[in-house]
Amino acid sequence: MWLDQPALSDFRMRLVGNSRAGQAARPPPPFDNGSAPAHGSAPAHGSAPAPGASAGKGTGKKRSATTVQDDELAEVFDLVDKKTTKQQALQEEQDQLLELLAKPSAKVQHQTDRFRTSGGSKLKQFCRSGTKEDCARLNGTGYACDSIHFRRIIRPHTDPSLGDCSYLDTCRHMEKCKFIHYEVDAGDAERMRDGAVQLDPHARTAINRKTGGEDPFAMHFESQFVNCDIRTFPMASLGKFAVIMADPPWDIHMELPYGTMSDDEMRRMDVQVLQDDGVIFLWVTGRAMELGRECLSIWGYRFVQELLWVKTNQLQRIIRTGRTGHWINHSKEHCLVGIKGQPDINWNLDCDVVCAEVRETSRKPDEMYDLLERLAPGTRKLELFGRPHNVHKGWTTLGNQLGKTRITEPWLREHLLREGVFAEEDLAPLPEPPKHPVVQPWGGHPPPAPLPALNTAPSQA
Repeated sequence: MWLDQPALSDFRMRLVGNSRAGQAARPPPPFDNGSAPAHGSAPAHGSAPAPGASAGKGTGKKRSATTVQDDELAEVFDLVDKKTTKQQALQEEQDQLLELLAKPSAKVQHQTDRFRTSGGSKLKQFCRSGTKEDCARLNGTGYACDSIHFRRIIRPHTDPSLGDCSYLDTCRHMEKCKFIHYEVDAGDAERMRDGAVQLDPHARTAINRKTGGEDPFAMHFESQFVNCDIRTFPMASLGKFAVIMADPPWDIHMELPYGTMSDDEMRRMDVQVLQDDGVIFLWVTGRAMELGRECLSIWGYRFVQELLWVKTNQLQRIIRTGRTGHWINHSKEHCLVGIKGQPDINWNLDCDVVCAEVRETSRKPDEMYDLLERLAPGTRKLELFGRPHNVHKGWTTLGNQLGKTRITEPWLREHLLREGVFAEEDLAPLPEPPKHPVVQPWGGHPPPAPLPALNTAPSQA
């Protein structure tokens, strides 16, 4: 009798007879060393051995008995492992619950359908083979596929034996670089111009079906930007925004083609006056990862998410070399997401990873504008530390490299002039507003309070 509750392994060993106790209690075989049974004794199992039977045949009978025993044990194990009716019913309930939780709700499905590209995707993939010659050779047909291909640029100073340039189209010395560079194949480029293929990041905009299939930016005001020193500009004069994106010039202790801001200057920025209920996307470097979280907390935000930009090169491959990083090359960048209040935005619509090509120094993917428009369609959006390539329809951009200030929202223009932030001659002419603007005056918020008396207008840095 077992004194303790036997484990399954002990149970299996006892059934098989592998324990020492089982081996000791096992009776001796009916035939030992092939000898016949004693006179008058009955053969095992009541059967006599066949004439001329050898030890080998006796051993064969043992194997046959062992096989039968194994089959019986297998049946026992199957019976032990088989789920009961109650367990099967519980498993079915769990599967149904998991399926129900994974299924999108009617609200989520409705939001997804609103932003689904009208008529299906109009984008073409890049061929993994690269060039048409390599594609035709590798696919075995002698013809290139319908995807986008590249063409090798071979100049008099090019040495093909050196292989591809590490920087490709971002090479700063292309006029004398001896490595191979690429451009989109002429035939594919012609299809791009004819509209058969779209590669322009702005052409990737998912159509908002709420607007009747139009470009979601069509009902926004033209881009507006303020050329100023962000450290001293009266942020409160701009009103409230639903979305803010900032790419600060963090001090990363490296030589950069632009000025940087100290950690204390970043902490003192008056970002908190720009939102009551909204979301902020803050680009950070490796050193500024913790500082960025600290700034979000100081500005009144709760850190909730991190978006990752995986960098690709011109040939749509992961970046392995670059001009950033102290010890290893950076192939990604991080964007911290902070929430303030209770913003009314579309959650769970996009992914937290963006794969896009690298371009000029510190330039971020254009896909971000479409992503943020889907997140908060028809709202006011602000970008801090912007440059000319960041100017975008439906956005207000602040930076010190933007040229003459342009304000396209009539109510904001009137307010800035009345408060003395700008003079009429400081502003570019007011463009034609959209016929049916989707953005409400001040984004549906009350107008900003009057500013304290200003001595001078902000300098146009």
